[in-house]
Amino acid sequence: MTDNAATPQRPQRSYATIALVAVLCAVWSSTWWAIRVCLETQPPITSCAVRFTVAGLAMAALTPWLRARERAPAPKPWLWILCGATNFSIGYGVLYIAETVVPSGIAAVLWAIFPLLMAASATCFLGERLRTVQWLGFAVSFAGICVVFAGDLGGVDEQNVGYAWLLLLSPLIAAFGTTIVKKYGSDASSVLLNRNGMLLGAALLLAWAFATEDPLAVSWSARAVAATAYLAVFGTTVTFGVYFWLLRTAPASMLALINYVIPVMAMLFAALMGDGEHGAAAWGGAALVVSGIALVVRR
Repeated sequence: MTDNAATPQRPQRSYATIALVAVLCAVWSSTWWAIRVCLETQPPITSCAVRFTVAGLAMAALTPWLRARERAPAPKPWLWILCGATNFSIGYGVLYIAETVVPSGIAAVLWAIFPLLMAASATCFLGERLRTVQWLGFAVSFAGICVVFAGDLGGVDEQNVGYAWLLLLSPLIAAFGTTIVKKYGSDASSVLLNRNGMLLGAALLLAWAFATEDPLAVSWSARAVAATAYLAVFGTTVTFGVYFWLLRTAPASMLALINYVIPVMAMLFAALMGDGEHGAAAWGGAALVVSGIALVVRR
């Protein structure tokens, strides 16, 4: 046996890996604007429910293939129930409601505090420790959020600033659910966890929609259908599959780039599409938030 054959395979920065990371950044940064397209003609909870119903069914169809490549026990029922209620149902429902007012670029920047919340949660509940430079990153990102709110939030008037504050609940809820999963389900099947959680989240969102909206009266324009399909198939199911593979093959430092590339690309995408007004405060705040995230997640 040659030396090359005996050497364990290590993550490589191949052109395919770089291309897939770029695809993830491009798709996930564009989903913020796609949500706004859906909300032009659809009530928020109904739109969110349809997205995750389609995504959940697609994930269920892919589960046998993905499960064959994963050796992990099924998650406990209470774990995927919690994940479905927090990460998929309440977290995304709040996000969709907030984006009825908050432009997509600003929404992406505000939601970008998620890795910061996860770092803080890991310190408080998972026994991890933060270095001085990471605490500095928290301060820089907090300053960025303050700068964003000091501006016009992409054109949001004073009467609707509450929607921006509401949006901050979405990453907070997602961080809570993710922390529980990391603490009690790190050895469980991520495929089954996501499939079950996604389908439950879709069911809860549908119940929420029928209780507060009129889903059967929604007008489905070609533009809304295309945006919903894009969010469900590419923005949820396909990207999950790509990320699932990259976790096994790509360097962690490369995956960390996703955290601070997406807010910038989402801002650029929103500006190109004319979604909101992006002044100096918006761009300056975004730069501070991204810089802080880089300090926190970079190793």
